[in-house]
Amino acid sequence: MKGPIEGQSVQKCSGCGIGLQTLNPELPGYIPEKSLGREPVVCQRCFRIKNYNEASSVTVDQDEFLRLLSQIGGKNALVIHIVDLFDFDGSLISGLQRFVGNNPVILAVNKIDLLPKVTNWNKIINWVQKQCKEQGLKTEEIILCSAKKNQGFDRLLDAVAERRGDRDVYVVGGTNVGKSTLINRLIRDYSDLDQELTVSRYPGTTLDMVSIPLDDGHFIIDTPGIVYPWRYSELVNRKDLGTIMPENPLKPMVYQLNEGQTLFFGGMARFDFIQGARQSFTCYVSGRLNIHRTKLEKADALYKEHAGELLSPPDADHLGELPEWTRHEIRVPKGSKLDLFVSGLGWIKVNGDQGALTAIHAPKGVKVVARPSLI
Repeated sequence: MKGPIEGQSVQKCSGCGIGLQTLNPELPGYIPEKSLGREPVVCQRCFRIKNYNEASSVTVDQDEFLRLLSQIGGKNALVIHIVDLFDFDGSLISGLQRFVGNNPVILAVNKIDLLPKVTNWNKIINWVQKQCKEQGLKTEEIILCSAKKNQGFDRLLDAVAERRGDRDVYVVGGTNVGKSTLINRLIRDYSDLDQELTVSRYPGTTLDMVSIPLDDGHFIIDTPGIVYPWRYSELVNRKDLGTIMPENPLKPMVYQLNEGQTLFFGGMARFDFIQGARQSFTCYVSGRLNIHRTKLEKADALYKEHAGELLSPPDADHLGELPEWTRHEIRVPKGSKLDLFVSGLGWIKVNGDQGALTAIHAPKGVKVVARPSLI
């Protein structure tokens, strides 16, 4: 029988049943070493829920998450799936329907505050509906919201009240999508947690699903955030994460390009306009990410000489941490309105309808897709 891994205690959390560990605050079961001798012994997340009504984001890898998800189909559950509108294709859980069975799903689309103010929200909802249909995901309701601006959450709470009946509420989503903010609002509005709550009132759970008691005897089930390896946000260091993840509304950058021109997005990705009539392309990326235009024939040499310096982030010290780039050639048919999407980094809208031959270069494994234009 194997012993505990380094930093892992044989003790388990009295709140959620997870094995305790003292090495990594980002992983399930973390507890500061000085707290191991306390009674009762609880992981940092359960401690924060009990004392501060605050759910923190804990993550697991994809295989572990799918094992957790497979349990929901056999439960009487209302599922809230929260996704990131900025990284919609990267944060939507593929195949969610086969795991949740006939349980109803509310799709909470977070970070709407990042879109320009002139956005037509009905068109956004229609776009989301079409994307869900393509993925085979049936939704009871799609709610646009902003955790940062506290927009749409009242409607989301009303939808939960209308639809949960005698069900427990399962909240699922990836990392950095706003899941912990939603959990905290649900705790505040529906839970009877208070400062005198004893840890023993937490049901013992496995694999880091935390059950938070509601005032009617049911529970909010906080599932760990899933780490999807194809999202850029999972690859970069914390310093660069702040550069590529926008905090303020996107300011579309429009470029009129001739064929044979290239755009570099710092040292993170590259867009080539290989062939087609002169036309415009609109870039929706973080305002802190510098865009550099050059000729396609010079692009390889420019990257080789200036990656990590002129073309940054990442800077030279972190350049080697990312996988080598893969080239994705995408032909845009005449008459189509498409986004060329790079998960976690943003997208390029092809504005013309003349057709174009393009290519995206991004680190190997990062999701790159052509999709119907969001805006």
